[in-house]
Amino acid sequence: MESRILQLIAALRASGVRISLAESAEAFSAVDLMGIQDREQFRLSLRATLIKDVRDIPVFEKLFPLFFGAAPPPLMGGNISEQLTPEEAGLLAEALRQFAQDLRERMDRLLNGQPLTREELEQLARMVGLNNTQDLRYQNWMAQRMMRALAFPEVREALKELMEQLAQLGMSRERVEQVRELIRQNLAGLEEQMQQFAGERIAENLSQQPPGESTDSLLNRPFRALSDADKKALQREVRRLAAILRTRIALRQKRAKTGQLDPKATIRANLKHHGVPMEIRHKDRTRKPRIVVLCDISTSMRFCSELMLTFLYALQGQVHKTYAFAFIDHLESISGDFEATSAEEAIASVLWRMPAGSYNTDLGWSLQNFVDSYLDTLTGQTTLLIVGDGRNNYNDPRLDLFSLLARRAARVIWFNPEPPALWNGDSDMPRYAPLCNSVLKVGNLRELAEAVDHLMTN
Repeated sequence: MESRILQLIAALRASGVRISLAESAEAFSAVDLMGIQDREQFRLSLRATLIKDVRDIPVFEKLFPLFFGAAPPPLMGGNISEQLTPEEAGLLAEALRQFAQDLRERMDRLLNGQPLTREELEQLARMVGLNNTQDLRYQNWMAQRMMRALAFPEVREALKELMEQLAQLGMSRERVEQVRELIRQNLAGLEEQMQQFAGERIAENLSQQPPGESTDSLLNRPFRALSDADKKALQREVRRLAAILRTRIALRQKRAKTGQLDPKATIRANLKHHGVPMEIRHKDRTRKPRIVVLCDISTSMRFCSELMLTFLYALQGQVHKTYAFAFIDHLESISGDFEATSAEEAIASVLWRMPAGSYNTDLGWSLQNFVDSYLDTLTGQTTLLIVGDGRNNYNDPRLDLFSLLARRAARVIWFNPEPPALWNGDSDMPRYAPLCNSVLKVGNLRELAEAVDHLMTN
């Protein structure tokens, strides 16, 4: 119990609540006096001793249940087949056989009310970046990512089909509704379990955050888990990283101006010198790349694309030619914005012209815009770079157009902040990825900087 109270105090401090050592000691004294048997008295004793400003009460009320919360939500357990007649159990088994094995296993789990184990929750946390999240505003979003990793959207659609199939096979309407309600309650229970786990993990992360967190920690934090203050810090850091990359890439290009040493050509050229090398021969030099970049600047991708555009602005001298485009539900050329005197002006101009909103991403239509107006920018010497999560809101992905662009380009590289495990639901990445030369995960600034270095090196 003492360790949990210390974690709560550390998390409150990390959230901006000022708590002195004396106030921490008062909290332990109050707990010794009031005890922990009555949870409400326990909560009030901690709040009275730790919180001195009324503005900090909401922070306390948010964090307290995450450290001293209730038990995981119950699911309707038991074997569903035992609650059905043999005929109904047979109908259910027959209806489930039409689905793929992974979907069938997930539906079986919902039907039988099996909660997620601690090991499964930990695996999901690692997969979606929850272990690096230190902002409670992203609790719901992280829980949604965990549900997406478990293919919840597909499971919901499959369950609708299952209900229809059971009705067609002859199961009574009352029994179908009973099964539907069981599944609905268990789905809600699993969602609540993931919400609770996400909040608890973020609170624990806050409690472990050292004072004056280093920039290295921010570099590894997922973009969507960043606070506004974190984003400002990374915007300064990206300029420093861009300067380092610019120097590194320029040095590589300088060394490559005369190409690599060609031993065979050198030996042939120096036969007249009786085998004593006097004239060095090199292979053809490496040329500066030509890049066409399409950046998704919808709400989910906005900050990642903003940092990517900052890199491109800083690396203009190391690129032969860059054609830059931004899209949400349509495509716009932003190459002209790169003529601004600073990266901040260039990017601010782009974001002002294409504000984030409730409209949905439509990459398919944006590809049509590109083919109609800008196809000539793509040649056999050009790298096509896509920066986006591949989520198309169930619009037509226009694979025919993407395939056309892939054939015209020298290579296609896709920067995506999501790992392949999250390519489900409205994600078209499983269909775009085979048409790309490489897909690089850019979920945080360190990965983005490494991906940009890869882009400029290969």
